[in-house]
Amino acid sequence: MAAPYAPTDREAFQTAVGRLRRATGLPVVFGGVVGPRSLGVTLTEFSGTLTGALRGLVVSAGTGLGGRVITTARPGTVDDYAADPRISHEYDKPVIAEGLRAIAAVPVAVDGGVSGVLYGGIREPLSISDRVVDAMTQVAARVGFELTVRREVERRLAEMETAAITRAARESPSAGEWEAVRHAHAQLRAITQDVADAGLRARLQDVCDRLARPDGRTPERPSPLSPRELDVLALVAVGCGNAETGERLGIRPETVKSYLRNAMRKLGTHTRMETVIAARRSGFLP
Repeated sequence: MAAPYAPTDREAFQTAVGRLRRATGLPVVFGGVVGPRSLGVTLTEFSGTLTGALRGLVVSAGTGLGGRVITTARPGTVDDYAADPRISHEYDKPVIAEGLRAIAAVPVAVDGGVSGVLYGGIREPLSISDRVVDAMTQVAARVGFELTVRREVERRLAEMETAAITRAARESPSAGEWEAVRHAHAQLRAITQDVADAGLRARLQDVCDRLARPDGRTPERPSPLSPRELDVLALVAVGCGNAETGERLGIRPETVKSYLRNAMRKLGTHTRMETVIAARRSGFLP
């Protein structure tokens, strides 16, 4: 089943196609997203093509190489597209017009579904190596992760907007709503540490800061806490023990204790809960 389409998907696929060509060295790479009301992928992003034959082509689930990839959620290859007996041949005409023979396709998975397909091809009937397919799969996994993170950011931002509407109506958020904000903050701080893209990481950090101050207030002083100390406190604040905090952040429980001691020293506190309360009062945590 296709994952829901979001407006940011095409931007991510544009970047992925560039990465794909650098990672594989294939002369032709292209791809597209699965649309919101379609079980097929629309080809929109290209590098190395010589014609417009493939542009805008909709590959339906189960048809051709890409359609098989959508259905199985697994990579696929053909050594000679037009002659391969394992696929249907609805798209032979545009593929032949572009001069492609050997093609590999990999799925981009988001939230348990296929959100798009990335392709690489050559103009000779040769096998595309496992090494190249592995490189394509790594690029697909990266874009899938980035799309997952972006959608989580958008969901959290929507929650913030709902909270803002509630405040505008002069209704006090319930304890449950505050707890949801705190869990969102802790989860996003943990996700941020795994993001390699500097731009996306900065966007996530901005969301974390906004979640920490849902009323829009500016902290009275800059936070003396390091990003990792805030990560630990955010998880402690929603009830995680040292072992769970360490597991979520990929660090040892002893390291969690060290970060907590540093936070206590900087905030002038003596217990975990006192430290959390001090961080909240200062606007460092929601």
